[in-house]
Amino acid sequence: MTEIRNRSAYHEYQIEEKLDAGMVLVGTEVKSIREGKLSFADSFCLFFKSELWVRNLHIAEYRFGTTNNHLAVHDRKLLLNRRELRKLEAKLKDKGYTIVPLRVYFNEKGLVKMQIGLGKGKKLHDKRDSIRQRDTEREIKRYMK
Repeated sequence: MTEIRNRSAYHEYQIEEKLDAGMVLVGTEVKSIREGKLSFADSFCLFFKSELWVRNLHIAEYRFGTTNNHLAVHDRKLLLNRRELRKLEAKLKDKGYTIVPLRVYFNEKGLVKMQIGLGKGKKLHDKRDSIRQRDTEREIKRYMK
């Protein structure tokens, strides 16, 4: 597995800005991510003491892990530049914005990275519009072939 996507984030939020952040992980978490055992269900990012953390990210326990295995769900620290952190924290103070994890992937050096997005929650009619737009684009592609 080279990439795991959070497909529901694009349905629930209007993503305005994307950033790539490093993650602080232990060895068994990295091995479990390589197997694709990661779930974004109900995960979100928050600031605590001017640091960005991801909460409710489920990384299954490594099946060959011994007593050194990790907890499946706990807060994990995200690594960004101080300038990027200040910029995100200022945008979060605006009403309706949240930071959502979009995908987890391995970069060319083999490090685990998380793409996060600054998004605003969609209303029900916005979700219907995006579904309708996606369907029409699919039909146009079908006729073009």
